[in-house]
Amino acid sequence: MWNTAKTVFLLGLLSVAFVLVGDLWGGLDGAALMLVFAGALNLGAWFFSDSIVLRTSGAEEIPDDPDLNWIKDEVAELARAAEMPTPRVYWVPRERSPNAFATGRSPSKGVVAVTRGLLETLDRRQVRAVLAHELGHIKHRDTLTSAIAGTMAGAITFMARAMLYSRKRHPLMLVVALVAPLFAVVLRMAVSRSREYEADRRAAAITGDPEGLAQALEVIAFNSERRPMQTGNVSTHYISSSAFGGSMIARMFSTHPPIDERVKRLRALSRD
Repeated sequence: MWNTAKTVFLLGLLSVAFVLVGDLWGGLDGAALMLVFAGALNLGAWFFSDSIVLRTSGAEEIPDDPDLNWIKDEVAELARAAEMPTPRVYWVPRERSPNAFATGRSPSKGVVAVTRGLLETLDRRQVRAVLAHELGHIKHRDTLTSAIAGTMAGAITFMARAMLYSRKRHPLMLVVALVAPLFAVVLRMAVSRSREYEADRRAAAITGDPEGLAQALEVIAFNSERRPMQTGNVSTHYISSSAFGGSMIARMFSTHPPIDERVKRLRALSRD
């Protein structure tokens, strides 16, 4: 509940920032115009995001292969446990970094993909936990949340840049033009991080095995340092984009919380 409340609060801050910047730039009419414009762009991305992500990542539908069929079986079983439609299952055969991602605009259009590196690095228990994490994103429409945050942040950035060329010369305009885009990006990343904590919690509930996901994250963190992802997208819910620790500034601009903190929370669930 805390992570959900935090997400709502952060989206509220983005909305307030949008209205304030829009009013300063061109009044409420200007803010409304930019919201429609940014919304149209993100609506197109929302409807075509799954095909775009799959194409750019090199993902392919998992073939009917005895060595790979167990992945589809696990996804189907987890989807039944989560009481949701079974997502399509893809893999990225040319990606050796261990990772997985979810995309799709709704649970009925959901897609789960794993990399070859994930299958080569994790054992079956750990892969199952990662798949449950991705199903958690799909069931609770985290891609929609990301699209809303992206719409607001993009519109704020557009208006802030437009201020630099505006004929109006409000004393605060230059400051807002420089600070607002940074503020919007930080809030957008914070929304993304809050959804990761929530997806970890959902995965633990679906599998009843928070320790399995904790171990998977540790293995992914260790191996991702040696083999970083070659492709990535902030609107795509990868299992991980960072390893342990990191400076405070790095954490602010990361789409994912530090893995050590995620592992700590999962092991607290195990003890409970």
